[in-house]
Amino acid sequence: MSNIGHNKPPLDPKETILNNINRKKPILDRDPQFFKNVPIPSWIELSLIDVCNRACSFCPKSDDTIAPNTHQKMTMGLIDKLVNDLKKINFKGAFCLCGYGEPMLHKQYLDITNKLGEIGGVEIITNGDLINKKSLVQLYESKATKVIISLYDGPEQIVKFKKLMKELNIPEEFIILRDRWYSDKIDYGVKLTNRVGTVQVGNQPNVKDYSKTKCFYTAYQMLIDWNGDVFLCPQDWQRRQTMGNIMQNEIFDIWNGPVLSKYRRRLLSGNRNLSPCNQCNADGMVYGERHFDAWEEKFNK
Repeated sequence: MSNIGHNKPPLDPKETILNNINRKKPILDRDPQFFKNVPIPSWIELSLIDVCNRACSFCPKSDDTIAPNTHQKMTMGLIDKLVNDLKKINFKGAFCLCGYGEPMLHKQYLDITNKLGEIGGVEIITNGDLINKKSLVQLYESKATKVIISLYDGPEQIVKFKKLMKELNIPEEFIILRDRWYSDKIDYGVKLTNRVGTVQVGNQPNVKDYSKTKCFYTAYQMLIDWNGDVFLCPQDWQRRQTMGNIMQNEIFDIWNGPVLSKYRRRLLSGNRNLSPCNQCNADGMVYGERHFDAWEEKFNK
């Protein structure tokens, strides 16, 4: 096992978390783009389908009373509208296909990837259960820029996927294998959060420790659900507060609109007293400092 996985042996979950953070820094820690003197997002996460074939204990999908599998899915019409809106503001950021479900369960995930790839990089985060020779070749030949496979069963999965990549001549930089099969004693190998008061397993940070800390999420990213609803960030799994719907409004108007602006002003000043942020224990300053600086300058004018 000397040359497999994210980490050098012995496997260290902390290294996995650090590698996961570093892979996004080039896009999220850059200077933001502007449209009409407004900093625009660099990262858009899409929840293509509201279903997952797994039920990890640290994920809200493990509780049907909180995050049931509804099997609702995003349409190509919505994707076309999104791309057209983003072209209007000259968006040059990246997309992440993940959200509240397993993206590869959407039958048109490749069509969606290729459409989004017309204007930005596309990452696909998957549990890998649908990865086989055919699907991996299709992914590599698509406009996906990177595929992140979260491994929940054990180190034998690394051997399996490394072998598959070698057989198909898939470059190692195209695939990231994230070892996440660890126990709750070491937080499953992930950076645990409570998903805004939804999940309590593992060694969770105290919400009070973050009650007066800044959060940059609203400065650099958007999360779009299967039906076009825009939410604050990927932490809000109970979808408590929508910022708007891209099928009803232009995406820039939502980004610069009154609801998101109200949250942004408070979060960027270290005020988390609005729901659902008052129940969140996520470190919101991992990415996006230059986006924060741009917003702070705009607010101070």
